Amino acid sequence: MKSARRGSIAASLFWLSAGWLIVALLATAFLLTELYSRALDNTLNDTLRFYLETLVEQTLDAESPESPDVALGDPRFDRPLTGWYWAIENVSGEVINLSDSLAGSVLPALTGDFDANNSRTALTVDQFGTRIRVVEQQVTADGVPLRIIVSGSYDEILSFVGEFRGQTLIVLGAVGIMLAVMSAIVARIALRPIGQLGKAIERVREGEADAIQGAFPREVAPLAEEVNELLRSNAQIVERARNQVGNLAHGLKTPLAVMRNEASGDDSALAKVILGESDKMAFIVSSYLDRARMATRSAVVGKKTDPTLVMLRLARVMEKLNRDRCKISFERPDASLPWFRGDEADLEEMAGNLLENACKWSKSEVAISMAADRGSGDPQLLIRIEDDGPGLTPEEAQAVLKRGVRLDEKTPGSGLGLDIVKELVDVYGGSLELKRSKLGGLLQELRLPIARLGGLRAR
Repeated sequence: MKSARRGSIAASLFWLSAGWLIVALLATAFLLTELYSRALDNTLNDTLRFYLETLVEQTLDAESPESPDVALGDPRFDRPLTGWYWAIENVSGEVINLSDSLAGSVLPALTGDFDANNSRTALTVDQFGTRIRVVEQQVTADGVPLRIIVSGSYDEILSFVGEFRGQTLIVLGAVGIMLAVMSAIVARIALRPIGQLGKAIERVREGEADAIQGAFPREVAPLAEEVNELLRSNAQIVERARNQVGNLAHGLKTPLAVMRNEASGDDSALAKVILGESDKMAFIVSSYLDRARMATRSAVVGKKTDPTLVMLRLARVMEKLNRDRCKISFERPDASLPWFRGDEADLEEMAGNLLENACKWSKSEVAISMAADRGSGDPQLLIRIEDDGPGLTPEEAQAVLKRGVRLDEKTPGSGLGLDIVKELVDVYGGSLELKRSKLGGLLQELRLPIARLGGLRAR
């Protein structure tokens, strides 16, 4: 059973870091822009107050507020439509003196209250639609109350802020890209020990090592130690199971043998029943003990088997046993054929039972071939055994794979051979299919996991 993969940790860390960087950098850009805008506004306000104080001093020093000596030297007050204006008014709002930039226009009136210094300021819009900051102060010159007003363009500040915002986003964007790249590199480096641990576990699974080896960081080392401990515990459990199976086999075989010997010397009906049932018990006990042994063998990780050697050996043995019944042809695979990832005895058990069935039902010919199945999913070892016998219909092929089902009760056997094959196939995560052979009989296709050897890698 394969565990579901839910994406890459490195990718998750990268996207999490990238998302956080985007939020943080946008917030930084907004904060810097806001601070820059306030700084420019404070600078404009200070500049306007400086000009206001200059006009107050000139008005108090001049013979009259209408004197041409009352003026500001900044050329912006000479150009119209700039938002930079100044004016001197009496309490009735009549303009006594003004800048050249205000000629033909009127400053908007402020409505706020004056502070303790008899001054006030506000943001407003002139008659041309320009946003301006206005500073106004009340003074008395030669006993005459006056209001001196100075304004500066706030649109200039907004323009500067817009340019600053664009430059800030460009700079912070470049910084964000560099930080994201650095985050991806750091994630790769930080997770490299996980990849090394995965490769070490794969070497154990493929039989290249008995335990996880290598130096790991202290965050990963406990995991490697726990896996090694699990491997040691599994090996001990398997070894104990083997010993118990052996003890059980010896413990059961002796009483059954005694029962058969006692019953074989008596011709009574009871003796015949005991003899028949004891033979069945002996066969069933032997079969299930064999299954228990196979289960313990398949539980051991880190084994691999050359299927070519196993099938050659089985073909020779079966051909000798069935010399008068059939001829076995073996199509020898090339050197790129992958190895079986499992115990050699298990492969012999599976392929041997299938080959025995083919020889039993064939008329004269049995063919064996092997290949690497590169179909959908992970690559697998494909063993094909076919004969020229009667074969099976699709319905019979499905039925015969069920536990203990035999289609011909007259043929010697218990029907457990194919059960054992199917059980081992399930243990290894393989598959067994029964089809119609080109020879006219049955085609048995056995698919099994492969080890990392030869021209193909198990991934």
